[in-house]
Amino acid sequence: MTAHAFRALYDRLRSRAAAQPAVDGRCGALGRLTPERVAAAAAEVRLGRTVSLAAPVETVPGPDDPEPAVHRMTGPAPDDLDAGGLHFATDRFAMNVHGDADSHLDALCHVVLDGELYGGVPASTVTPEGARALSVDLVADGIVGRGVLLDIPRLRGVPWLEPGDHVTAADLMAAEAAQGVRVGPGDLLFVRTGHRLRRTELGPWNAATARTGLHPTAVEFLAEREVSVLGGDGNNDTAPSAVQGVSFPVHVLAIHAMGIHLMDYLQFEDLVPVCVRAGRWSFLCAVAPLRLPGATGSPVNPIAVL
Repeated sequence: MTAHAFRALYDRLRSRAAAQPAVDGRCGALGRLTPERVAAAAAEVRLGRTVSLAAPVETVPGPDDPEPAVHRMTGPAPDDLDAGGLHFATDRFAMNVHGDADSHLDALCHVVLDGELYGGVPASTVTPEGARALSVDLVADGIVGRGVLLDIPRLRGVPWLEPGDHVTAADLMAAEAAQGVRVGPGDLLFVRTGHRLRRTELGPWNAATARTGLHPTAVEFLAEREVSVLGGDGNNDTAPSAVQGVSFPVHVLAIHAMGIHLMDYLQFEDLVPVCVRAGRWSFLCAVAPLRLPGATGSPVNPIAVL
């Protein structure tokens, strides 16, 4: 895709998103997630089964995670383990939120383009002390709505898509038809590429340079269906990029042009068999980011409830 064609797509999607007003103080695509739609999503619960969509946090360095999360035990002291009386086990945790291994949510301040954030907010609002606008604070009350999983490897009859491959809008529509589900306004759309299964079966690789994701033109599908959130088991962007000079075109289009929160590096391997047994691919989904004032993102553990 040429840089000129990408810019035309960006301008078209940004113009369309500008017509979406904020609802109940929720800007961007979350404005589509109205109280009525949240209440309707509760009807998706029929089995009372909960499934995590997050991968276990990585603490060992790897080719896709050279700076893994750090988990350290801070107590009790060794001498306290055999001592009498009361003691507490304590620990501390630190993470590079926007890495290529751990499940995380991107705030709307995550993408800076031409000196601006989403909605024309000046990039100068992102300071060394934190983001003063569009941070993860916007979702402090969580994101709850109807989740829909589209399984592209299942559609194509393969265990996973190979790095460098693209998910197209035609793939998304074909998956809808094959799975008997339709993505609609306010939905949390999850797209499985099989990245996690490939990582498990073949071992981690440098996902920064080779991964599968959505083709930039597939983002028009999100706009047409008025999706509120996009989540993938990879980065949502393909590497190498399909666009000349733009490394993360899906991030630019979804976050910067349309105000859609992204979730990267989720895992759907636990959810797929539950959906197959239930015979449906939609569910109630609850996303609860950490309350990190001024943060550009957060570790996240979305829960599907079927």
